[in-house]
Amino acid sequence: MKNIILIGAQGAGKGTYASLLKVDLDIPHISTGDMFREAIKNQTPVGLEAKKFIDAGNLVPDEVTIKLVDERLKKPDCKKGYMLDGFPRTLPQAQALDRITKINHVIVLDVREDVVLQRLGGRIQCRKCAAIFHLTNLPPKKKGICDKCGGELYTREDDKPEAIRKRLATFHEQSGPLIAFYENKGVVHHADANSPVPREVADEILKLLKA
Repeated sequence: MKNIILIGAQGAGKGTYASLLKVDLDIPHISTGDMFREAIKNQTPVGLEAKKFIDAGNLVPDEVTIKLVDERLKKPDCKKGYMLDGFPRTLPQAQALDRITKINHVIVLDVREDVVLQRLGGRIQCRKCAAIFHLTNLPPKKKGICDKCGGELYTREDDKPEAIRKRLATFHEQSGPLIAFYENKGVVHHADANSPVPREVADEILKLLKA
């Protein structure tokens, strides 16, 4: 059984690598956002409890999130294992998770700041239809103009370098104790996530899991 946590800053590529790994390993990729949406859609008791906080514009408390995780991990598709993405984010969440399941692999996606700045800082969005482009990886056909609707393309405030650096600092501050917690359990693997080729990174992670 492979019970996996993916840890990485925004721009590290968690979602991209998970989409490849879930096929390779035949286990579900469980992101916090998807988990919330599914529970709310199915109107489970915990989902309805979480919805109250979300509708009020508040953060969902850890105890409610843990109930949601517990509920999701008990589903039949998790019998062979799972990949958690976006949870736990803090040491208290990891300690709570430890009480309901055993994690045997924690993959830390190591990525340089300049790579994150290139990946996130190159994103541009249409003011009209919200379509996403990238100055390097997915440039529009005409500079500054959306291919889909002809709207103006702009850089969101949270994709500007100063905002990205601030998010990275917050991530490192929060993830330090979290990674140390799992290092003490001997389950941490570091993967180089700087490659622009997702398959290369996914293959490195597979090797780490088999080692």
